[in-house]
Amino acid sequence: MPTPGEKKALLFLSSILVLGTGVRTVDALRGDDHVSPAARAALESQIEAVDSARHKAKSKRSKKKKPATHIVEHPETIEATPQIIDIDIASAAEIETLRGVGPALAKRIVANRDSLGPFGSIDELTRVNGIGKRLAAKLAGQVTFSLLPRPHGTENDGTSSPPRKGRKSRRGESHI
Repeated sequence: MPTPGEKKALLFLSSILVLGTGVRTVDALRGDDHVSPAARAALESQIEAVDSARHKAKSKRSKKKKPATHIVEHPETIEATPQIIDIDIASAAEIETLRGVGPALAKRIVANRDSLGPFGSIDELTRVNGIGKRLAAKLAGQVTFSLLPRPHGTENDGTSSPPRKGRKSRRGESHI
């Protein structure tokens, strides 16, 4: 058995539900449209494009060619610039959206960044196994770097190596 407080809450929720349904019903009966004029114009041009494509398809059926598709693009739907991904902070799923990068390479990029630090530049991105100069050049316009790379020669960056021993010259200088 519901308590008096629960009864009041159920009564309140059901009255909100009935009120919302009533408002939607009245709007539907009045025929009020809440669509902007730009959206309405875009919809009309899309319908016109589909109708013209269907008409062309009917007239060309005897030739058995694929019907020409007509796509009408509007400023609201066109991205002004392609999305640029920040490799220093992006997830593997975001990196995978880049052209030329698959799931395995995206995971290698993230693993390399997590273990050796941020890339900081397109040249440092080539330290990832599978990214050469050609792929790096292809990705250059699609990526950005917001963090500074780890300095070379630090203990844990994987690039430091012990000094090489060479023979000494007559003056005591070593040649490497």
